[in-house]
Parts: sequence; C-alpha cells; structure tokens
Amino acid sequence: MTDSAARNTDLPTSWNPADEEAAIYQRWVSAGYFQADATSDKPPFSIVLPPPNVTGSLHMGHALNHTLMDAMTRRRRMQGYEVLWLPGMDHAGIATQNVVERELAKEGLSRHDLGRERFVERVWDWKAEYGGKILDQMKRLGDGVDWSRERFTMDDSLSRAVQTMFKRLYDDGLVYRAERIINWCPRCMTALSDIEVDHSDDEGELVSIRYGEGDASIVVATTRAETMLGDTAVAVHPDDERYAHLVGTEVELPLTGRRIPIVADSHVDPEFGTGAVKVTPAHDPNDFEIGRRHDLPMPSIMDERGIITAHGPFEGLDRFEARPAVVAALREQNRIVAEKRPYVHAVGHCSRCDTVVEPRLSLQWWVRVEPLAKAAGDAVRDGRVKIHPPELAKRYFDWVDNMHDWTISRQLWWGHRIPVWYGPNGETVCVGPDEQPPSGEGWTQDPDVLDTWFSSGLWPMSTLGWPEETADLAKFYPTSVLSTGYDILFFWVARMMMFGLYGMRDNGPERSIPFEHIYLHGLIRDAHGKKMSKSTGNVIDPLDWMDRFGADATRFTLARGANPGADMALAEEWAAGSRNFCTKLWNATRFAMSNGATAAVPVPDADELTEADRWILGRLSSVASEVDSLLEDFQFAKATNLLYHFTWDELCDWYLELAKVQLAGEKAESTRVVLGHVLDVVLRLLHPFIPFITERLWTTLTGGESLVITEWPVGSAWAFPADPKADTRIADVQKLVTEVRRFRSDQGLKPGQRVSTRLSGEGAAAIEGHEEAVRSLARLSEPGDAFSTTASLEVALSSGPVTVEIDLSGAIDVAAERKRLQKDLAAAEKELKQNEGKLGNQSFLDKAPAEVVEKVRARRDAAVADIERIKARLESLDSLGS
Repeated sequence: MTDSAARNTDLPTSWNPADEEAAIYQRWVSAGYFQADATSDKPPFSIVLPPPNVTGSLHMGHALNHTLMDAMTRRRRMQGYEVLWLPGMDHAGIATQNVVERELAKEGLSRHDLGRERFVERVWDWKAEYGGKILDQMKRLGDGVDWSRERFTMDDSLSRAVQTMFKRLYDDGLVYRAERIINWCPRCMTALSDIEVDHSDDEGELVSIRYGEGDASIVVATTRAETMLGDTAVAVHPDDERYAHLVGTEVELPLTGRRIPIVADSHVDPEFGTGAVKVTPAHDPNDFEIGRRHDLPMPSIMDERGIITAHGPFEGLDRFEARPAVVAALREQNRIVAEKRPYVHAVGHCSRCDTVVEPRLSLQWWVRVEPLAKAAGDAVRDGRVKIHPPELAKRYFDWVDNMHDWTISRQLWWGHRIPVWYGPNGETVCVGPDEQPPSGEGWTQDPDVLDTWFSSGLWPMSTLGWPEETADLAKFYPTSVLSTGYDILFFWVARMMMFGLYGMRDNGPERSIPFEHIYLHGLIRDAHGKKMSKSTGNVIDPLDWMDRFGADATRFTLARGANPGADMALAEEWAAGSRNFCTKLWNATRFAMSNGATAAVPVPDADELTEADRWILGRLSSVASEVDSLLEDFQFAKATNLLYHFTWDELCDWYLELAKVQLAGEKAESTRVVLGHVLDVVLRLLHPFIPFITERLWTTLTGGESLVITEWPVGSAWAFPADPKADTRIADVQKLVTEVRRFRSDQGLKPGQRVSTRLSGEGAAAIEGHEEAVRSLARLSEPGDAFSTTASLEVALSSGPVTVEIDLSGAIDVAAERKRLQKDLAAAEKELKQNEGKLGNQSFLDKAPAEVVEKVRARRDAAVADIERIKARLESLDSLGS
C-alpha cells in the first residue's frame, strides 16, 4: 500500500463540518498563522475589518463581506505577502446605550438615576459580559484575522486618536458649533446622521390650507400640519406671476394671530402643488435655508420629546396628537381647502428604534467638510485610490462633490465625549490628549459625545497606532483594500477617506490615502430579489446555514454570487448545492488516495504522460492562471464558478473516470502522480473560499503542515503547456460518450446497463487508444458472435464521423417501454393543445404581457419537439418486436 493510500484511513467516509471545523480553526490560531510581523521584509497586504457593532450578531451581509476579505488575505498569504487582517468592534453609541437602558428599565431605573459615570461603567460591564458575540461567530466562518491586534473603538489608544483628530480639526477651523437643522430622534433623544435614518413609504395625509383672506389669500400644502404653528413665511418662486402681487406683503397665520411675510425664493418649484410653500425654518432643512436667506425668525414649536411647546391650545400635546387637532381647528375656521388621505410619502425613521425622525433646529458640533471632501474626491480622480467596480465611482463623486457639513455631536453618554470645556465667562477651550483640561469654578465639559462614524472614520489608521508612528503604521498603512457594501460608500468610506488624507497628510500623497482599493459588493436579497427583513420573514441566518451545511458551503455560496457592485439573490438550494460540491471534492480525493495518488513526486515529462493526463494538466494550468487574474480584479463570482465547473465537470466527471481505466493499465504510476498533483493544485486554489475541507484533504493528501502557509499554485513553476492534439482527442472522447449517453437515455436504458456495441467509420481514429475508456464511460460492451444491429447513431468527430451500432435485443422491456412512451405522448399532446388554444385566443394575445406570451410559445414549441421525439422512439421499438 502506498503512503497516500495508508493516509486515506485518516479520512472518514464523509465530511462532517461540525466534527472538524472548530478544531481546524483552533489549530490555525494556535500556530500563529494569522499573526502579522511588522518587521518582515515581505511585501505588505493589509485589510482592516469593517468593525461590527458590539451589540451585533453575524448576518448574511457580514458573512459575505468576511468571506471575500478572508479569500483575499488567504490568497495573498499564499503568494508570499506579509498579511494583516485586523479585527475589531465599534462601540455603536446609540445601539449600545439603548440596549443598556432597556436593561435598566427592567430594574425600574433610568440612566439619570445612575448618573453619567455609573451609567458608563454599567455599559462597560455589559460589554464585558454580553458584547462581542459576533467575534466568536467570525471564528465559525473561518475568518483568518490577527486576534492579537483586536481593537475596540473605545480602547485607550483609539480614544487618543479620536481626541487628536478633533483637536487638529478644531485648531484648523474645520470643526465648529452652530445651530442647524438636524435629524432628531425623540425616543433616543439625540441627533442622528443620515446613515442612522431609514426611509420608508408611509401612509399619511396631505392637507391644503388657506392663509389670509380674499385676493390676498394663498394656499399651501403640508403632510405635517402641526408644524404650521412654527411658520414664519410663505415662499413663492420669484418668476411666478400668479403671486407677484403678493410678494412683500404679509398674511395672517391661522390659529396664531401672527402675521408672516410672503417672500420670493428660487428654491420653490412653481410646478409643484399650488406653487406656494409654508416656511418652518426650525423644523425643515429646506425651510431653514430659506429662513437664512431671508433673515426669518426660527422659533422651535416642540421639545426634544416631540411635545408641542408653542403657546396655545395645542401646548403639551405629542406631535402626532397635535396633527389632527390642528387640522380640526383649521377646518372649523374653513381653512382646509383639500385633504388627500391616504397620501403615501417618504418618512425618515430612526434605524435603532423606528421612531419617526423629527427635523429640528439644534445647537450641535459640525465638521466643515468642503476641503476634506475635495481631497477625498481628488484621491480617486488621480488614481491613488481605485474603486471596484469603476462604474460606482460616479456615485462616489456625486456624494463627495456635494457633501454638506457633517453633524458630529450626539446627545448620549456612551461614546467619545467631546473634548471641549466651557468657562464661566463664555470661554471655549478644546483639549488635546496630552493637555490638561481647565479647572476651577464654572468650567464644564461639553456633555455630548461624538458620532460613532467619527471614530470609525479613523479606523484604518487608529487601529495601526496613529497618531504615533508605530511599526504597524509604517508597515501596513495605507491598507491594501477596503471591502464593504456599496450602501455605505457615502457614509463610512467617504469619512475614512477624508480623515485619512487629513490625518496623514504630512506623509505625502501616496501614504496619506487610507486604502489603495475600494471593493464594493452588493446587497443580499432573497431568491425573488426582495430585500431581506424580519417583517417579511425572508431573512436567512448564516449561523443556521453553517449548522446545516457547514461554513465552507455557506462561504462558497456567497462567493459564487459576489459580482462587484451587484446585488445577490440567495436561496437555500444553492447552499445545498455548495454542500454537494464539497461532498464531490471529498469523495474525489478519497478515491484518488485509495488508489495511491500522491503529490510527493514531480509530474513526469509530457512524453511520459497519456493524452488524458496532458489534457487535464493543460486545463489545470489554464484555469489556475485565469482564476488568479479574476481574483486580482475582484471577480469572485467568476473565479469560484470557474473552479466549480473545472472541479466538477472536468476533473470529477471526466478525468477521474478516464483515470480509472489508466489505473488498471501500464500508466498506473504516472496517473497516480497526475491525480495527486491536480488535486494538490485544486485544493490550493479552492482554499481561500472553502478553507476547512481543503485543509483537511490537503494535509492528508500531501502530509504538508497547512494550506494557510503553503504556496499559491500560479507561476512558471506550476505551468504546464497546453497540448492541442490531446485537447482535441479528449474533446472527441467527451463528445462521443455524451452522444451515446443521450442515445441510451432516449432508448430508456438504465444508467448502469451495458449493451453490445460496435464502433466503426473514419472517425474511429479520433479515439484511437481511448476505446476502452469510451466503453467504460458509456457502459458499452464488445460485440459478441450473435451481435445484431438494432439501432445506430452517427457522431461527427475531429477526423470524421464514427458510427455506433448497438444491439438492444433483450436490453429493453419493449411492452413496458411502449406503454411509458404512449403515456408521455398523451401528456405532450395535451400540453400542445392547451398552449395552442391560448395562442389562438386573440383576447389572451392582446391582454397578456409579452413575456407571458413568449413563455406560452416556448412551451408549445417544446411540446412539438417532444411529440416528434416520442413518435420516433415508438417507431424504433417496432424493430425490437413486442
């Protein structure tokens, strides 16, 4: 028994992920394979993990992105790079504070009962006990991250980076405090960034209200009637002649007794509605800008909880209670001109608690983004940072070229507190990490914390030690690739670009960028292309898939759908298909090893190999090169599909079957070497995507230490020249076997049933030396003395046609086959009649969508073809008797 055959006893008959994956992963970690060395002279390749929320659990979006990042880092490690994949978590200000506040509520407490210091301590306690479960889930998926460098956005070193960045921006006049309109959550009681607001189409009402009397009246429409209490103007377009006589006059605001001006402003769309809009500067971002241009007062009419504060009968009502009350009061005064209900319109909701967001005038801290955004745009335009796929660069430019100032303060306790102190006489002092804050009576620190995106915007450099010039920063910055979903291109990616280019600007243009490539994948949808959501019940849990199909099958399914920038539809049967692929790979390797396949011996020279050997080695070399090029271009779906079809269709379905014949002949030893080599290379190529099963198979096949640290099989040392003659000859074998198999199926022969056959014709030369393989693959036996041709087919091969004469005598139960075919014929004729009936119905043709009509035509054509095939088969049975 050969060594590899002996090692086959180490492989169970089937691959059971639950029994193997955890132990394999722990061995990788214990061996230190994923730990990066900043002192290495190898070329660097680095990725920082987009930090998941500390409250989070692994979802399919994570699983997709982690699979692709793991594939990139595993391949680069095999290529000889010093690889750092740095993990960590985001403190997730709002989400985490909400979780802990809910825990307190169960105890009958609020954060105010504890006070700020004790509440923050309570959050740290919660993190220590419950936070970060996603990190263990990452291990289940196989993430090859450097756990020794794990980071958290509230770590001391990262907090130092946050304070440093704020101080530098402040000193350069790039952060400021001002009253502006912000997204406000009355439930979370904080400002929200745009990324923290989810928009949905909600049913509401559109109410048209008449302000003023007679010819001096004007009609405006609103979906938020309660905000009219804060109106300070009515605006019309300056070129709108309908209202030219009213511009500069005043009109009485109903229910309030106040008079407000009618102003002309080019922001107004004269074609929308009545062409006149109410202006509520403190509760609408567009109205705020109009108010600034016309120097309008900006009274707030509700507090931070959404309670009406405007003096009058509505004071103390919740905003949603005030809305119908205001409409009722206006109706009593005959001010309601029209009501449209239901009226579907886009409404912003807090992404954390689903509360309807309220635009609100508030004193907040802001980043002056114009110079930062310009630098972020220039870095992509001049090619220092490349976006994949390139067509998404336009969306990036649309965002950074039109970016508004960014509100960075949050009315929370959990997060990086703004390092600004206010003095008793109006002083404002910003303090850096090495500076002492002012002390004494009357000095207080700003109570707000920074937006979570502020700290995560520093992630590529803060995790490597910035603002210190650490060895990690020198070796691994700029990072190589940022992989993320296109949906946060505008928010997180743009902020990292701005902060990296600003914070590292003294290092020169090439070293200031946070990453060299931005790879953007799409969103995961269900099998019907619908967005996954808990409310619709179509969410797929990656942990469930890993339990049922294994981590490798889950990863391979995701990778096969990962086309750059494109959304991916996902269905359970695809995961089952990936599990079947893993099973196929397992069985193929076990077969090869049980027959003595080895990867320990060099492949013999080409003239010592069979045509089948030269064909598979040439194909392998071509596939390896193409896979490498595709991965270099982030074409994960194309690369994995190429590997899938090569492994299943060419290696398993053809070469292994041809090898079975060769293993029984004089070329057995070289066949074992070729088998071992091909599997060695295939397992290396597949390893970045299905690391667990490939590790188990490869270490058993080769006796090597680990695939993680072995060589990537591309380059001159791995190349095998294509042999066109061998390719043609194997193509002829494949064509002949495929046609015979199809003929057998049409004849109703069982797959394993052998039939007597004679091959003749000038095309027979095309398969010279392969006839034994053809007969084995097509289940054909040699003709005996009593051979009688009852059926035949002709197959065109490269050197001419080959005639396959078959003796079906006694091979088929003619009566049973005739009965089956007659049943099939009746079904096909019924199908034809039904579809011809539809196509003959003019009403159907007029009303049905074009694609439906086309499907009916296709079904009719298929039925016609089936009828012709079945009738021909019935006629052929006549020659076999009854």
